Amino acid sequence: MKKELIHTPEGVRDIYGLECAKKLTVQNQIHKTIRSFGYQDIQTPAFEFLDVFGEEIGTTPTKDLFRFFDNDGNTLCLRSDFTPSMARCTAKYFMDEKLPIRYTYMGSAFSNTNMLQGKWKEATQMGAELMGDGSVEADGEVLSMCIEALVNTGLTEFQVSVGQVDFFRGLCEEFAFEEAQSEAIRQYIKNRNFLALEEYMSGEGISRSVIDTFLKIEDLFGTKDILEQAKALVNNTVSLKAIDRLESLYSVLEAYDVEDYISFDFSMLSSYHYYTGIIFKVFTHGIGDVIVKGGRYDNLLGKFGKDRAAIGFVIVIDDLMQALSRQKIEIKTPKNNFMVIYDKTRYKEALRETKKLRSKGFYVQMIPYNNQFSLVDYEAYATRTMHSKLIFLTQ
Repeated sequence: MKKELIHTPEGVRDIYGLECAKKLTVQNQIHKTIRSFGYQDIQTPAFEFLDVFGEEIGTTPTKDLFRFFDNDGNTLCLRSDFTPSMARCTAKYFMDEKLPIRYTYMGSAFSNTNMLQGKWKEATQMGAELMGDGSVEADGEVLSMCIEALVNTGLTEFQVSVGQVDFFRGLCEEFAFEEAQSEAIRQYIKNRNFLALEEYMSGEGISRSVIDTFLKIEDLFGTKDILEQAKALVNNTVSLKAIDRLESLYSVLEAYDVEDYISFDFSMLSSYHYYTGIIFKVFTHGIGDVIVKGGRYDNLLGKFGKDRAAIGFVIVIDDLMQALSRQKIEIKTPKNNFMVIYDKTRYKEALRETKKLRSKGFYVQMIPYNNQFSLVDYEAYATRTMHSKLIFLTQ
């Protein structure tokens, strides 16, 4: 066998042993929290037709997708983002449902790009989607559930930054920008490159007063008080309604007692074009990227034939694990693992003991005794495989 076959391709890796056990523990805790809000599990395929993630949907650029063909010549791709899959699935199976639908999911998302800056091409994601409820209370539920899920993993030092896509859209409409201008400005603001933004807008012949208005967006970051400053900056119905929505959202978050985690950021814009209202990201120290991203996407289901409001979020589990590790937060993995080491002459006795322990909810591994290994060897092996208790049934 070729030596290179034991290695993984660039951008993916194996997870095993204690690291895997900790990751599963964190995933189970998040899942338990989301399920407590009444969300039901759903699984969608790891690959879909390419058009599910196409440019019209407003998700990942085609060049960054893992694409391939099936035997019928259809162009397929590995999912890069769960949300379009959730929208497609809802439109297919719940077209006639009039009441809200709540999903939770977990799986791998894939990115075929070399510009990952230390990130993996396969990442475990876990999230939730609330479809069919366009209310501000739904916004508050999703944000609060996300915060509670993170707190229950042991993470406490994090901040949820909330933006509003309609605030920016209203400004572009107020000043009658062309689509190409709006997109260019959006990219500069998203990347927080306000020097380049000023240069671009000047080159487009945009008036100084309008340029100054957009440059002030950089400073619209902070707690609830920043909302009044945002109101003073705009003079259009769309942007003002967006700010009113954030004020109502803050009241809901206060009812959930999670407002201390919240800040507002009007310069926050997403690479995904399907967002329509609030968007949010979660930051914590010890990692250079966000650990959660989400928002409202009221128009996305319409792309699949079902016109319903929707909001959701995704937790990037691998990044969360890195943050927990660097913040030295202990993840307690199950310790009720037994290892039964038996002589073949006592096999039936060992099996009876094993079955009795398993019936009580313990995890039990059976190993035939080999006199080539000492007690110390078995104890070391038990430690490596996370078995806390040894039972010897030997002569």
